[in-house]
Amino acid sequence: MLLPTNPRYAYSSIAQRPDFSWPDGRRLAFYIALNVEQFAYGRGMGHTPHNASSPTDHRIFAWRDYGLRVGIWNIFDLLDRLGLSCCHLLNSAVCDNYPAIVQRIRERGEEVVGHGRTNAERQGDYFEEDERLLVRTAAERIEAAFGTRPYGWMGPWMSESAVTPDLLKEEGYRYLMDWPCDDQPVLFQTRSGPMINVPYPIELNDAPAILNRNHTAEQFATMMIDQFEAMLEISERYPVVCAISLHTFIFGSPFRLRQLERALSVIARYRDDPRVWFTSPGEIARHYGTVLEAQGQSLAGAPAKA
Repeated sequence: MLLPTNPRYAYSSIAQRPDFSWPDGRRLAFYIALNVEQFAYGRGMGHTPHNASSPTDHRIFAWRDYGLRVGIWNIFDLLDRLGLSCCHLLNSAVCDNYPAIVQRIRERGEEVVGHGRTNAERQGDYFEEDERLLVRTAAERIEAAFGTRPYGWMGPWMSESAVTPDLLKEEGYRYLMDWPCDDQPVLFQTRSGPMINVPYPIELNDAPAILNRNHTAEQFATMMIDQFEAMLEISERYPVVCAISLHTFIFGSPFRLRQLERALSVIARYRDDPRVWFTSPGEIARHYGTVLEAQGQSLAGAPAKA
């Protein structure tokens, strides 16, 4: 009896792949992903701070909105103190309703990744043409706000339909982040040619860790440090990507912010370490495209510099 197989990529052991390095011979690529999300009032999906079966109400909406009113500014200030940057997984609705956040991200000059319209919905629930309209209009709205369109995509809730990678490729996206299957980028097949999947964490992600698995902020901070240090050791054998995913309404709270500072202070000590590349998903995808081409693999439209 055969099981259905994944149509997007073939199995590959990390121990048997051709070796390569990140720019300047570095071995560990590191980035922070900040989820900048807007939710619908009184309806739709969304994270909850307590019972996951609770209906969406004013308390839950307000808790999420705290992340955009207060939490994100706390995180920005912390990153500035530590001399660290992040990328922004941005719901396009934020461009319509939170101009101060758009302005701050523009000033920071950091990469914006398409993250759907709102995290009150999942694109995997859409019909194909509606999903195409979603990924297209998200890019257009972000481009109007920032002056450049996003070339990367992370679906709300990491949700996909059967054709999501195909639509993303056809709508001009150059990489996606929905598949937590590897610690290196993976070449995906779509009906319009290949695109790259950049590693994104499902474990080192504060939403499932804090809200679903009930880890404490202290435990998550220790996880961040352990992950970084362990992957730095692993990178002696294989070039790998270490990423941390944060949500403004979770680690933007002051008591958790203290633990975030503890973890990121340890990581920030490696800024001048020649083994570590502090970067963004777009830069990872761009560099990996050059690696594939050097190995003789065609990647039409390799990701441009983010």
